[in-house]
Amino acid sequence: MTAKHAYVENYGCTANKFDLEIILASLKQTGYEVTNDSKTADLILVNTCGVKKPTEDRVLAKLRFFSKLKKPLIITGCLPKINMDAIHKAVPNFSAMLNPQSLDKITLAIKSAENGEKNIIFESDKPIIKLKQPKVRFNPVVEIISISEGCTGACTYCCVKFARGTLRSYPRETIIERVSKAVSEGVKEIWMTSQDSGAYGRDIGTNLAELLRECCKVEGKFRIRVGMMNPNHVLSMLPELIHAYQEEKIFKFLHLPVQSGDNKTLKRMNRYYTVSEFKNIVHSFKEEIPEVTLSTDIICGFPGESQEDFEETLQLIEEIQPDIVNISKFFSRPKTLAERMEQLDARDVKNRSRRLTRLVDAVMVKRNRGWLNWEGEILVDEKGKGNSLMGRNFAYKPIVIHTKEPALGRFIHVKVINTFRTYLEGEVVNDLREFASSSGSLDG
Repeated sequence: MTAKHAYVENYGCTANKFDLEIILASLKQTGYEVTNDSKTADLILVNTCGVKKPTEDRVLAKLRFFSKLKKPLIITGCLPKINMDAIHKAVPNFSAMLNPQSLDKITLAIKSAENGEKNIIFESDKPIIKLKQPKVRFNPVVEIISISEGCTGACTYCCVKFARGTLRSYPRETIIERVSKAVSEGVKEIWMTSQDSGAYGRDIGTNLAELLRECCKVEGKFRIRVGMMNPNHVLSMLPELIHAYQEEKIFKFLHLPVQSGDNKTLKRMNRYYTVSEFKNIVHSFKEEIPEVTLSTDIICGFPGESQEDFEETLQLIEEIQPDIVNISKFFSRPKTLAERMEQLDARDVKNRSRRLTRLVDAVMVKRNRGWLNWEGEILVDEKGKGNSLMGRNFAYKPIVIHTKEPALGRFIHVKVINTFRTYLEGEVVNDLREFASSSGSLDG
């Protein structure tokens, strides 16, 4: 029997990647192998994202290209719930469409597409527990675990809630079981993902700190990367969350989006915290965990942001010295309150973004330079170009090493010999051949 081939393209966040792992399992179960060539594929599937306008534009351009190939085309992800009209205009004759809540219908969608049906939209009557769905790992070292779906917020610029809905936390026991199973299968790194990890448990009588402490009790040597947390939820459990972060198994990596350094702008964004509250979280973490890696997000040019407001954001970045800043130029999204606000001149937004980028680049270079000559253990979790590998230290700092020895999935000792804006370069201190008889390799 000749194998069927599917071309798959993914956009967006870690939660979308988690969804795609479920989709890949369904494709495998229905007899498909994944191919890198869309032109020879029997079926094309695009897992979309619509959080930002530039991403939506790229997705729509790709959908138009794929529609010209005259092959069954399945559209999944967030965009169907965010901007259905744009999809219909770009591809009037898609095969099937699903949203993040209807992935239990993916097998039906595949069969429908194979039968030549057109414009079939699959919905689910009730939310599914995705943690119980079979999935295929992208990386044998990394297990992505969605701890919740949806959020409690109502940010005026954000369209994610239209796609992901209100908060639905998965049972703590189910998450712990998934962690334990993954570790027993050789996984060394757990990515906990959601739309807001800080909101976890608010609907089921628990919280993120409790979940982390329980997950750390799972036997085995592994690490946990905690996903993005909004500041207002962190405030409600700050001391216990910091205490949980001090567990050895938790990467000292804090993704805490501030979005603006101006309180008036935060209020228009409907962000539920102040700049001083954000700074309190950062200072509290750094006081207990000085080398914590701080990642934050900034929106440049939100409606109503004055030049003085923007200067406040620059001052905040200077003060807190984050390791990573994800900068987004503001683009209005469909059905959001910010879409109806008076927009800033695009040239001003562009200039502010450039100025902030220059500052952030300088801060990132400075922060990484502080790791020069650091020596310690890293978990090798990713293959790079040639014979290079990527590892992460306790603070989730990316460290590139060069070795011909099998090291993927291993904890090894390195020394940082060079630093760059976005990563560090290390050399292996111990002989990797020592590990050959004492630990298994995931390199195949």
